Amino acid sequence: MSSRPDRPIPPPPRALSVAELDLDGAEGGVLSFRGAPGGPRPVAGEVYALVRLRGRPAATVVGTVAEGEDAAEVLAGLARERLAAAGPGCAAERLAAARPDPREGSRGGLAPPRVSVVVATRERPEQLARALDSLLAQDHPDHELIVVDNAPRTTDTYELVTGKYADRVRYVREDTPGLAVAHNTGVAAAEGAVVAFTDDDVIADPHWLTALTEPFAADPGLGCVTGLILPARLSTPAQVLLESHGGFAKGFAGRLYDPAEPPADEPLFPFTAGSFGSGANMAFRVEALRAAGGFDPATGTGTAARGGDDLYAFVAVLTAGFRLRYTAEALVWHHHRDTWQDLRNQAYGYGVGLTAYLTATLARNPRLLPALLARLPRGLAHARTMTARRGRTQDGEPHGGGVPGEHGTHHHPWPRSLSRLERRGMFYGPIGYLKARTKGGKR
Repeated sequence: MSSRPDRPIPPPPRALSVAELDLDGAEGGVLSFRGAPGGPRPVAGEVYALVRLRGRPAATVVGTVAEGEDAAEVLAGLARERLAAAGPGCAAERLAAARPDPREGSRGGLAPPRVSVVVATRERPEQLARALDSLLAQDHPDHELIVVDNAPRTTDTYELVTGKYADRVRYVREDTPGLAVAHNTGVAAAEGAVVAFTDDDVIADPHWLTALTEPFAADPGLGCVTGLILPARLSTPAQVLLESHGGFAKGFAGRLYDPAEPPADEPLFPFTAGSFGSGANMAFRVEALRAAGGFDPATGTGTAARGGDDLYAFVAVLTAGFRLRYTAEALVWHHHRDTWQDLRNQAYGYGVGLTAYLTATLARNPRLLPALLARLPRGLAHARTMTARRGRTQDGEPHGGGVPGEHGTHHHPWPRSLSRLERRGMFYGPIGYLKARTKGGKR
């Protein structure tokens, strides 16, 4: 029998309130403080807050507000410290100083293109209604909303869209299950020059669609834009744990990915699709998406591949010669799944989707295999150094206390059982993709 003492079991993550704090500059006063959309204004306890500078997303902070303290001032103090540590040239401060307040309308002088917003859904009418309400409040001057009802079992979604949202939202039914199939159906129905995608479990910031589509007006070679995804709630251990280990956020610094000038810090580019963005917040120039062949119908939730539809599309657009831009100004709030079983399913699905998308990429474009093999040695060496960088944003600025249980601190260690599920999923991904592809599906 081993005499080694048992390792202490870490306590489960505690719930946090989620808030928005707007400052009048990196050292300025509080302009506004409120709970995340649909949530109460935090008073006491642990709080996760998005920090805005004159309306623009700039950072996140986590702080403890004691009973009787002014939550806005406590978090503002933490925010000023974070922004000061990033230096006077931090990306968010430069952006806030260079451009007017987004509440004053379009900032670039170029009108954003007409856009079709596609929301694929299946049997979640309450969540869908919340998402549609936020999408109907967008400040974009020329857009349409399309709901794709994917393999419905009931008429609930149809009744919601054609009833409550009649004449404001278009209803399209797609009987073949699969998120990629549903997205392709949405593209076929779209009338805009740009098609944007989000999920039925988000709340979109009122400026989301304008910020997501303005870059297309300025750059004719841009094929895709992705945006910032933050947690709408951190009420359960599963939600906190997911956000502690990355969530969906890609930082606050904008970035342009250009296939003509591969980024030096991503040796596996363009196969590192997970760093480009996520499917809950993405837009494509329709002609670019069509040139890339659209979404692979054998990928995505609802198929044996379980995911990877967004990652596949990012790489397909890049390899077709178009650029991809990430902007934190395009913000949606995501309602993470809230149970431990949800988190287990998500971990496994991430693993499956990762290798399924790579399989799809090579199966549909075999000429990319030599490029992938050539990049593997540098990519693997780069991966070994990633843990040292996990506490930093895309532009190298420290996360500070911005993420609960910040990466690498082991405040909320990622359970080994979830890592094993991810690895199992990665082994299954190519099989899942081939199974889904064998079943067929329309493109």
